[in-house]
Amino acid sequence: MPTNPRFLVLGATAKTGRRVAGKLASRGYEVKAVSRSTTPAFDWTKPESWDDCLHDVDAVYITFQPDLAVPGSDKVIAQFAKTALAHGAKRLVMLSGRGEEAAHLAEAALLQSGADATILRANWFFQNFNEDLFLPYLQSGTLALPAGNIPEPFIDANDIADCAVTCLLDPVHIGKTYELSGSQALTFAEVTAIISTASNRPIDFVSIPLEDLDRGLANDGVPEDFRALIGYLFREVLDGRNSTPTSDVEKILGRQPNTLAQFAADVAKSGIWQLAKRA
Repeated sequence: MPTNPRFLVLGATAKTGRRVAGKLASRGYEVKAVSRSTTPAFDWTKPESWDDCLHDVDAVYITFQPDLAVPGSDKVIAQFAKTALAHGAKRLVMLSGRGEEAAHLAEAALLQSGADATILRANWFFQNFNEDLFLPYLQSGTLALPAGNIPEPFIDANDIADCAVTCLLDPVHIGKTYELSGSQALTFAEVTAIISTASNRPIDFVSIPLEDLDRGLANDGVPEDFRALIGYLFREVLDGRNSTPTSDVEKILGRQPNTLAQFAADVAKSGIWQLAKRA
């Protein structure tokens, strides 16, 4: 890459995308952060939108919507990599999901594209508990999910962003596939208890059937395609395959990942987990 590389960050408003863009910009790099709502706009379903975004960039942080596990995503990723290379953007770092076997075809498409590629497979984010998804349920005082006693080593999106930035900047990571996790595997019940303690209010965890969660999400207006993805994750990925923490964050960053206890303590200061006010 050039001495002063220019970066394209996809998913400008998403959890890791906005953090990657911010961290690169804070280091003085030129960053173009795009989504469907930016100018220029980027839309995975509209390849004609890709060219304007890829103009005058050297490297790309890739997040795919709705998920790399969706059938056909490998063909889209292959087409995007080809387009990126045609524009001179050879360094590509892509976020994937840890344990998502259905995403492996898309990962292979990127690694075999001729790009200088790196894959970051991540566990579930801490930020699912305070930025969206599970937040309303925690605010209501009950987190009800189809999750039993299988632990998950949740990870801070800031750690993922730090790993992505490091991989974009250091060629030693080219061709590698990393599995990013937190340092401690916790059940959803244990996470709920930690958040309850940090926020100093009672919050209960209740295990429910997947059908009940889907019905609740539908009532909340969650689109069917996203509900299907959530169902896939709870039904297949959260089966214990990802329960063992990895050391890849430390390999990349030279430090331990953030803990959920520290994350909860920091977030609780904002008061976001307090009882939601009724309209």
